Amino acid sequence: MTAGPVPAADPDIQPDTVHSDPPPGSDAAGPDVAHHNSFRESRQRVDSGVALMGNVGGDFTYLNISGWTDEATERILKPRLREGPYPAKEVRDRLYGFVEPPAYARCRKALDSRIVLLRARAGTGAGTAAFALLAERHGEDGVTGLDAMADLSVWRPKAGRGYLLQGLPAASARSLDEVRLAGLADALRAAGAHLVVTMAQEARLPSDTGRWEEVHLAPGPHEVAERRLLLLAADGRLDSEQLNAALEHLASPACTEYLSTHPLPGDAVDLADGLRQSAETSAPIKVVLDDLLTGTADAARSALVQARHSPDRVALMAAVALLAGQDRTVIEQFATAMRPLLGARATRTVVHGEDSEHQLPDVLGPSFEDRLEAIGARPLAPRTSPADRYRYPVQSIVFSGKHRSATLLRHLWLDFEGMPDVLWGSLEQLRYQPGLDVAAGVAIGRVLAHATGPGALTQLHRFASSGDRWRRRLVAVALGEIVQHPLVSGAVKEQMRRWSRSSSAVLRCTVAETCAGSYGLARPAAALKLLDTILEGSSTELDDKLRAAVSFALGALLTEEGNHMEVLETVTRWLETGRGTPRHTLAVHVIHSLCLSTFPQPGAPGAVRITLAQTLERHPVQGFSLVVQGLDDPATYEAVARGLGRVEAEPDTFRRTAFDHLLSELSRIARHRPGVIRLLLGRHRDHMNASRRGNAS
Repeated sequence: MTAGPVPAADPDIQPDTVHSDPPPGSDAAGPDVAHHNSFRESRQRVDSGVALMGNVGGDFTYLNISGWTDEATERILKPRLREGPYPAKEVRDRLYGFVEPPAYARCRKALDSRIVLLRARAGTGAGTAAFALLAERHGEDGVTGLDAMADLSVWRPKAGRGYLLQGLPAASARSLDEVRLAGLADALRAAGAHLVVTMAQEARLPSDTGRWEEVHLAPGPHEVAERRLLLLAADGRLDSEQLNAALEHLASPACTEYLSTHPLPGDAVDLADGLRQSAETSAPIKVVLDDLLTGTADAARSALVQARHSPDRVALMAAVALLAGQDRTVIEQFATAMRPLLGARATRTVVHGEDSEHQLPDVLGPSFEDRLEAIGARPLAPRTSPADRYRYPVQSIVFSGKHRSATLLRHLWLDFEGMPDVLWGSLEQLRYQPGLDVAAGVAIGRVLAHATGPGALTQLHRFASSGDRWRRRLVAVALGEIVQHPLVSGAVKEQMRRWSRSSSAVLRCTVAETCAGSYGLARPAAALKLLDTILEGSSTELDDKLRAAVSFALGALLTEEGNHMEVLETVTRWLETGRGTPRHTLAVHVIHSLCLSTFPQPGAPGAVRITLAQTLERHPVQGFSLVVQGLDDPATYEAVARGLGRVEAEPDTFRRTAFDHLLSELSRIARHRPGVIRLLLGRHRDHMNASRRGNAS
């Protein structure tokens, strides 16, 4: 998961102008004027903006979105661990360069019994092997992730798919005796499903579970690196000459020695990528290996020890580690803010051999490039930023080591007293910069995933309760990162549950922002329940920022096709709650957007935008329910009627949505649906008037 600059939507979205009457000649005006006038005074007012029902001629503010004036990165991070179906592309990418580990043949045979309990050390590729085992049986689109906290003694499969539970907790492992596993295996066999469970090497299983258990060992690192290089060549990223050079380097004593001390698959992949860069740039192999070695935990600790007498170097290290990929100006600002905070907590030490009387003051200090070189960091070439609408030039700062940022920040944050407060205080002094919240959120999440103690997540509260959206977004990104670590996922879910019921609208905003990312995409059903709880805890009139955050979360969930039905069902259910409730207000906004333009609205954040026509075509059952409920609600009748009119008027969408069948179904249920009756009568009048005009001409 990268944390570099990313595209951001224009935050300065202005509401449309509201007209109480349709402009002359607009398609909104028609023969049903009397019906329109009867609804003219029906309106829903909120603190800012107004939600109206009736004919409004196309310019309508269904949702005051002033909450979007808060600046924050709109990037949606994809989860690595999911509780639900994995997209086929993710499985395919995960298996890129896969090398069968030593126990793979045994695991394949063991899976005939429907269950494999795979014990492995961290970093040995057990998860990838599990994906491969399940993809062999059910295809790349047939893998479903399970919650690590799921109780397998009572869980049962719902479909003939491959199920994957990664990181089984020790307590759950102890409860899986032969009787429970045999019952689960029977259920899997009946459903045509398979289950692979990964667990830590030290996890203890009951003694009678041996026939389901396998020990995973990492594949040979040389084989992994070679496979990676061959694939890079097959993809056209290395020509034959470059491939031969890379393979020769891989067989060299230096690389062989490196892999003997760094034998994990990830180390081999890093080496292969370094060899590719070396082949492309003719960089010496020593440079490649030195670059890899500077990212080790020992190198990070050594660097911190060497810099401990220099607040400037420690501050700059923290800035580069915490704000990966950010512009040099942001790095400089953070280091400048952190220096006095470090100085305030520093104690004086005697440095022997210094002759201060003969030292001349240096008012400027070393140049920025010299200081970067001193801590092992470097500037990248300037480039145009994709993270802001102005497309200004930026120059990112990175450490030379592949993993140095992560390891250094973790030790800095967790091993030195008071350092978290210093880092939070420095972040608090920064103004928002595009991508800052995502970069810092990912880095902090990775650190806190290793923190211990019941109060590990409490330090997020100061930013989670901030009035600035980018700070809340930072916490949302951090929580999305932390929850992907099974040992601490339960604590994150409990934190989300508490905040979703908080009396603070700001904390509920943070929960919605968290649902609008990897947390929500990994757990769409749970995310929709949280959004439902957020709105239940709101006052009668929905807070602007909370409204915008929930809308953003719904749009984020819609970026994946598998979530569309649940989102549509949720919005329809919210519309049924009745006028005056926060759920109804938000549902009105979604339906107006869906029927008259797109949801999310043009200009609002969202990589995927859906229309009423697409909804009726792809999800006819949910689309029909939404149309019926929308026609029966005075706040959404006009929007749904106009949306259906547009679908009917376009021959292609008429055919793709099976609109004639939709009309027949509406006619069938119309007796007890006043909104449906109104639509059908109005449509009949329109056709009669059109026929008369045709005859008169």
